[in-house]
Amino acid sequence: MPRPDGLTNRGGTLDTITVNGPKDDFDWDAVQWRAHEENVARLRHRIFKATRGQDWVKARSLQKMMLASWSNTLLSVRQVTQRNSGRRTAGIDGEVALTSAARAEVAVRVHQSRSSWDPVPVRRVYIPKAGGKQRPLGIPVLMDRCHQARVRNALEPEWEARFEPRSYGFRPGRGCADAVGLLLTVLNGPRARRVWILDADLSAAFDNIDHDRLLDPLGSFPARGMIAQWLRAGVMEKGRLAPTEAGTPQGGVISPLLMNVALHGLETAAGVRYRRHGVNAGKAVAGTPVLVRYADDMVACCYDQQQVSRVKAGLAEWLAPRGLVFNEDKTRVVALEEGFDFLGFNIRRYRQGHGPGKLLITPSQDAVRRVRKRLADEVRSLRGSNAGAVIARLNPIIRGWAAYYRGVVSSRVFSALDHYLWRLLYRWGCHTHPNKARKWIARRYFGRFNKFRNDRWVFGARDAANEHGDVPYLVKFSWTSIVRHQLVKGAASPDDPDLSDYWAARRRKVPPPLDEYNVRLLARQDGRCPLCGDHLLSPRQPPQSPHEWERWWLQVTRRAIAVDYLTHHGRGGTPDGNRTRLVHTSCHRSLRARQHGKTAHHP
Repeated sequence: MPRPDGLTNRGGTLDTITVNGPKDDFDWDAVQWRAHEENVARLRHRIFKATRGQDWVKARSLQKMMLASWSNTLLSVRQVTQRNSGRRTAGIDGEVALTSAARAEVAVRVHQSRSSWDPVPVRRVYIPKAGGKQRPLGIPVLMDRCHQARVRNALEPEWEARFEPRSYGFRPGRGCADAVGLLLTVLNGPRARRVWILDADLSAAFDNIDHDRLLDPLGSFPARGMIAQWLRAGVMEKGRLAPTEAGTPQGGVISPLLMNVALHGLETAAGVRYRRHGVNAGKAVAGTPVLVRYADDMVACCYDQQQVSRVKAGLAEWLAPRGLVFNEDKTRVVALEEGFDFLGFNIRRYRQGHGPGKLLITPSQDAVRRVRKRLADEVRSLRGSNAGAVIARLNPIIRGWAAYYRGVVSSRVFSALDHYLWRLLYRWGCHTHPNKARKWIARRYFGRFNKFRNDRWVFGARDAANEHGDVPYLVKFSWTSIVRHQLVKGAASPDDPDLSDYWAARRRKVPPPLDEYNVRLLARQDGRCPLCGDHLLSPRQPPQSPHEWERWWLQVTRRAIAVDYLTHHGRGGTPDGNRTRLVHTSCHRSLRARQHGKTAHHP
């Protein structure tokens, strides 16, 4: 007998309400998200396992089940409308869904149109990039983004079972830190022989990739026709509709996955070979190069210049039918002693006398220059504001940048940035109080505001002190501990049901970049939200850049994965009474909505 709340039975089969969705309107804040997440995770595991066993009939059947799943629809709508940073950005129809009622209505519409939806052209916008250039983005309408998230949940686990092990961009459980960590493993040590580097970048890969080369690998995937329609939906720019005969728009939910699918096979084209047996299984065969790819950025580590030339020629030949070429302005062949930049890091081996030298990975000079400029611009724009506004604006930037670079040799850079920021803030204080003495400014804005550190030069907002005398303060780059990133193992994927223990252990071993108080709360709660039971800090897609870490921190302090300092009562009360907890903001919101509903019915 199906359950009235639309959840699955523990036996693992999807009931009719879960597949077909609700008959009438439903309360978004009353949705039991944990159960729906288990439904989708279980299906992803089964798709992965069927693909690995090359049981294509079963895999396609499970993908159809995922595309019809009400749980998949709910989670996709929540991801697009509630958790993604672009939830307030509209497509050409101007629609967004920022309230619970609007999200529930969108979920019903998405589920009812899951097999009849006609994609809409994307809206062209431009964002600045390094060098003064602009990056074109294509923003799909809200409904398209939700449908793309649905389709991605069906397609991604299949390809997670097929992707090459050294592909790290936009994949579950993987990120920039893994790509850089592998380079450290390959290039470090006296026995490292791959000392010639092909630092390659593809020219406008998202705009030029051939559609047929995107669609052919999908085979008989059930939503292949819908993906083809998205690729050819067109772009609306300045009121004019332009056809899209190539490329997949950056800004689409499914575009990064499609790019990874299209570039699958690059390692084979570069001549990479792996050992299949023995204790060294999974490692590159001696004499062959190692290719590390992050989306359309790649680094090939070779033994000599001749091998670099062969690898580059082989890759160019493989890319040409796909409509892709190297960006020669950004593609270089360098010796490891010269160093190269990759994903915002500088990787270089420094000579030590007659020895093999020491490999150091540090934040790149361009990255440091960009963050210094941003800090200066932010502080300048905050002239006339109070200290609390300065702290609220700068803390996410500092924490995000430091979290991204905390796995490499960054201590000196962190200290230098702290000194640079101190000078900016001191000048800000002088500008705010031009008639005050310098000592007065120092006493007003600087002090030992962090009780855990003996540092009297911490910037704080004395006017915003709470009843306990705690003053809000600005964190420092150097307070972020340098923690070596734990490299993800081989081709490991969160969708592999056989590796659930591995991913659980990985979550425990990789410390989150939180303050001491919140780390203690996480440990006390075993890293889980006491309301839904899900992991608090286990995003499927790790932050991929300093800006994404910054947005993550804003979510930590405000929205999606939230630090809510609250005293709450769970359903029927909690066993241990009132306690400060760390919970998801969405769970806290749902709890309050349920409690409010009970109060409304029982005054």
